[in-house]
Amino acid sequence: MTDFLDINKTAPDDLKKMIAMAKDMKQARMGQPKATLDADQPLANHMVALIFEKPSTRTRVSFDVGVRQMGGQTMVLSGNDMQLGHGETIADTARVLSRYVDMIMIRTFEEATLLEMAEYASVPVINGLTNRSHPCQIMADIQTYEEHRGSIAGKKVVWTGDGNNVCASFLHAAGQFGFDMVFTGPEVLDPETVFVEEARAKGVSVTLERDAQKAVEGADLIVADTWVSMHDAQSTRERRHNQLRPYQVNEELMARAKPDALFMHCLPAHREEEVTSAVMDGPQSVIFDEAENRLHAQKAVMRFCLGK
Repeated sequence: MTDFLDINKTAPDDLKKMIAMAKDMKQARMGQPKATLDADQPLANHMVALIFEKPSTRTRVSFDVGVRQMGGQTMVLSGNDMQLGHGETIADTARVLSRYVDMIMIRTFEEATLLEMAEYASVPVINGLTNRSHPCQIMADIQTYEEHRGSIAGKKVVWTGDGNNVCASFLHAAGQFGFDMVFTGPEVLDPETVFVEEARAKGVSVTLERDAQKAVEGADLIVADTWVSMHDAQSTRERRHNQLRPYQVNEELMARAKPDALFMHCLPAHREEEVTSAVMDGPQSVIFDEAENRLHAQKAVMRFCLGK
């Protein structure tokens, strides 16, 4: 049994096996008789704790459904239920939960919370999101790209906007899966230098390009995310909009990429802000396949963590 904390902390061969497993499980649900699916219950008699310090729609539903499809049960705990690190230390919480459950998924704010939970838990811990990374999302994104266009190795991925936690996990994935990446956004929102340098050290190209029109030339995949978080103050929202307007993904920008380029967004999206509805609902968008694949990719991650 092992943790899944970040893409750059998991061996490339294991990552590729998880993607292959996710594709197989998705295909099985589409084509196999229900009796066959019911026989494949790798989480039977397993209890999985789903901890949400930070609220969620896709992460909560996809993990909950995924556990149930594989025969397990879930215990969903909110930040108010847990008060991690306040009433009880994170280390002690991890020790106690390990006596009750077989696996822990945590969606939290601080990376330190995740790392301490993993250090002291005696069951596998999965990173459902931190302020610094979002590896489960990118596993779904890799699966989605490869379903539509084949191997992502050697492709050009362009991230537009804010070099946030999702961007960080894309940089982790660039080094592990072998694709090149371009970040286009204002300098003040650049991704962390350590993530850029780590990807480059693994032999892939990572470029920071301020001109969005130039950045997307020859792109195989363009990715956007929200410009503001639900927790941001109004003053922050206004400043972000002013900074990021030149990086909106619209039909004109998509036209500068390869004709068969795909568009992704981890959702929820603010239509007509970081991306136009014409792109989101257009033929190059795979955002709803991407959302569905959270379910399949995370099922593969859970199986990996449990050695199943």
